[in-house]
Amino acid sequence: MLYQIYETQRSFMEPFSDLAQAAAKIYDNPLSPLAQMPLAQRISAGLQLWHRLGKDYEKPEFGIRKVAVDGVEVAIHERVEIDKAFCELRRFKRFTDDVDTLNKLKDQPPVLIVAPMSGHYATLLRDTVETMLKDHKVYITDWKNARLVPLSDGDFHLDDYINYVQEFIRHIQAQYGNCHVMSVCQPTVPVLAAVSLMASRGELTPLSMTMMGGPIDARRSPTAVNDLAVERSFSWFENNVIYRVPSNFPGAGRRVYPGFLQHSGFIAMNPNRHATSHYDYFKDLIKGDDASAEAHRKFYDEYNAVLDMDANFYLDTIRVVFQDFNLVNGTWDVRGADGKIERVRPQDITTTALLTVEGELDDISGSGQTEAAHDLCTGIVRKEQHHLTIKGAGHYGIFSGRRWRDVVYPKVKAFIGEHQPALIAKTAPAATSTVTIPVAVAKAPAAKRPARKATKAAAQQAASPAASKTPSSPARKSGRRASAA
Repeated sequence: MLYQIYETQRSFMEPFSDLAQAAAKIYDNPLSPLAQMPLAQRISAGLQLWHRLGKDYEKPEFGIRKVAVDGVEVAIHERVEIDKAFCELRRFKRFTDDVDTLNKLKDQPPVLIVAPMSGHYATLLRDTVETMLKDHKVYITDWKNARLVPLSDGDFHLDDYINYVQEFIRHIQAQYGNCHVMSVCQPTVPVLAAVSLMASRGELTPLSMTMMGGPIDARRSPTAVNDLAVERSFSWFENNVIYRVPSNFPGAGRRVYPGFLQHSGFIAMNPNRHATSHYDYFKDLIKGDDASAEAHRKFYDEYNAVLDMDANFYLDTIRVVFQDFNLVNGTWDVRGADGKIERVRPQDITTTALLTVEGELDDISGSGQTEAAHDLCTGIVRKEQHHLTIKGAGHYGIFSGRRWRDVVYPKVKAFIGEHQPALIAKTAPAATSTVTIPVAVAKAPAAKRPARKATKAAAQQAASPAASKTPSSPARKSGRRASAA
């Protein structure tokens, strides 16, 4: 019933929001007589603020059209490689007609970024993707809004999420011989499960895993998010936050955890900060500070765009991750795509390097929650495990903004490059040391070490058809735009 009430209220407010936008332009247009009235700027600013508070926020686009690679502009073509009922595997394919840049891009590592399904769209990682594109072939999981998925497509469980991740990893491996995986926030748990299951079956696992700000062990340094999950019973969540999608959406009748509830929770965590931000926006409009006003709009266009999650996935996550702690207790059984039940055993991972990243001031995934992955992945040799704590960074700062670009990304880039066989072969002589990653807080001393022997994963990659391909000659590529990655 709450979902229907919310939609009724939103539909009622929408025409008034549009009217406020139109009126704001009348008071702001220098050719309008009303713009010459006293307090016209204040009236226009108030109407613009009213419009933004009342409008409906649709899914934003990534909008990455180009990136600069060593001073050369590279065009980006965004396309869907795999279209599943609840997710799209999205690729950012790079194009350039500069032969030297093209050859450089072809040797760069492929990376699967697993975006969180926790209320916001994958576009929240736009800065992450754009930065990674300078040095990597980038794929991302673009999760769909459950209210747009018809009931005929079935339910979506946490097990299905894990199966999706495994399918996407295999897809990229089939093209390049292997890949690297980066998970941000919520997906650290299912990604670790996915790679663990692949290792237990004897499948080829990714060359590296980078896990950022996720609740691997939510018992450590619990935050307000963790406390809520523990204080309330499973039945409370099922009875109080799960609703059916109204009839005006394709997913009518589907049980979901609505995005507007998640958004309300986000706002409730820092209400004063958001109120101040909107008041500052109002003042920027009055002063004519267009740059600051546009920055506010860009942030909240992303922040206010939320999606519904299938109820089964949401409730599975509450139970497995935040209440029963099945992963760290070693009691997590997952149903595979073939219907077979398998136990998640992170200790079976042996050929995948691990990097965990945490923000010192993270108020969503507390200190030590992500680092706990190292205690589970005992099959990974100590020298292949690294941890990084970012001083002064909150949750979003580890994957977006200045700290991400200037502090985190260089470490992530070095870590991935260190475990990319093609890059090792080109940059590291057989008897020299590999890249050492200086970290703020290390799981183990990051001392220099001799070049490691070829791992099973590297050997399989070297033997694969994808690894044996050589770029076409410069003569064939000159004068035309060539696909890079």
